[in-house]
Amino acid sequence: MSMEMDESQGAPRRGPRGGAQGGADKKGGSSVRKRGFTRRKVCRFCADKTLVIDYKDPQLLKYFVTDRGKIVPRRISGNCAKHQRKVALAVRRSRMIALLPYTVTGA
Repeated sequence: MSMEMDESQGAPRRGPRGGAQGGADKKGGSSVRKRGFTRRKVCRFCADKTLVIDYKDPQLLKYFVTDRGKIVPRRISGNCAKHQRKVALAVRRSRMIALLPYTVTGA
């Protein structure tokens, strides 16, 4: 259900999600973004082989849980897929025995 209107009526054309059609950003300019160089994140468990993922170590696991209690995704944490699965499993186990919270109570 698109809100496309004719230009003769004076209303701008809208895309299917209600935004401006044609790639223009909110300021009216082009939507070209300049990206700076960002360092590639390295999995800290692959880099340091002595570091072990343990569900009984909440100090290590707190870096992979947000302040709201959610598990941090690997694109943000920098973990590889193998270690992200192990971290997620360790966080779930740690929550089960009440070392980490499921959610944060209060507002």
